[in-house]
Amino acid sequence: MVYLEKLKNKERNYFFKMSKYQDVFIEKIEKDTNFIQPTTRKNEVLGFLKQDLSDLCISRPKTRLEWGIEIPFDKDYVTYVWFDALINYISAPKYSEDDKHFKQLWPADVHLIGKDILTTHSVYWPTMLMSLNIPLPKTIFAHGWWLTDEEKMSKSLGNVISPLTLVDEFGVDAVRYYLMSEMVLGSDATFSLESFIKRYNSDLANDLGNLVSRVSTLINKNFDSVIPSPNNSKNDLSNKVNNINIEDKLDNFQMDRLLQNIMDFVRSINGYMEKNQPWKLVKNDKELAADVLYNAAESLRIATVMLSPVMPEKCKEILNALGSTSSSLEWGSLKPGEKIPETNPIFPRIVE
Repeated sequence: MVYLEKLKNKERNYFFKMSKYQDVFIEKIEKDTNFIQPTTRKNEVLGFLKQDLSDLCISRPKTRLEWGIEIPFDKDYVTYVWFDALINYISAPKYSEDDKHFKQLWPADVHLIGKDILTTHSVYWPTMLMSLNIPLPKTIFAHGWWLTDEEKMSKSLGNVISPLTLVDEFGVDAVRYYLMSEMVLGSDATFSLESFIKRYNSDLANDLGNLVSRVSTLINKNFDSVIPSPNNSKNDLSNKVNNINIEDKLDNFQMDRLLQNIMDFVRSINGYMEKNQPWKLVKNDKELAADVLYNAAESLRIATVMLSPVMPEKCKEILNALGSTSSSLEWGSLKPGEKIPETNPIFPRIVE
């Protein structure tokens, strides 16, 4: 026990000897470039650690604060909330209870946190794990805030946008797409209803939704609602699919760029349709029209599979419109001869 002096008052408390791990932890952060991300947060943590690191007070006497989890070895004290709360990350996967189960789930590949709780998760928590000889998370990533009018959303300011209200009006998939595509993970992002509607109409209603309608309508009208058989599937679209590096973008937490790459691919499908004009080809060269429509439909299927983690329900509707249940990213998985249904607009345009 040590004495804590505050405002000329003294009280006895328990401390975690966090300073013991200062040097080895600094070395860990400097050597492992992936450990704390983004770089701005890594530098912030290093700045904190390169000062004198105090030991962490982990208790509060019940005479001053009754609410809390009692310290197991002293009934007169409760645990400091940020010491108790962090332990849940290992108690939930059954640390010290079921070793096999714990090792299946720990260490975490990515510990995603808000930037306002960086110190607790990037200093307190790793040093606590070090003291227990438990592996650290492979990456701690601090995301930014959603802002309105350049201010953090706050109930006290009254500028909170309810995601449930947006979901009720526009659907969960559209809201999820907006949030994932609009924020550069690690930085702040500004929300406005105007920007939401603009991105929805541009990306979802115009680019993706119109493509689904155009492809399915042409197949329904000219090929008896059956996916046509291609005679020559060689085309630029199948090559462009390979240029979308999903793994690289996800490993580097660039979800916004990944979505941008996928939507660029969707736009290239629209460009392919405009260039080849299957609605005209079908009048004079139905075999070539079949090639074009198959290539467009298969490209759309692959783009939809890529988008499905972000918009699972809407992507099911698009795959259904193409008569497919395939989740493969391999070219040619769309089966010719499959019957497709009549399709309502997937993303009806928002009229302001």
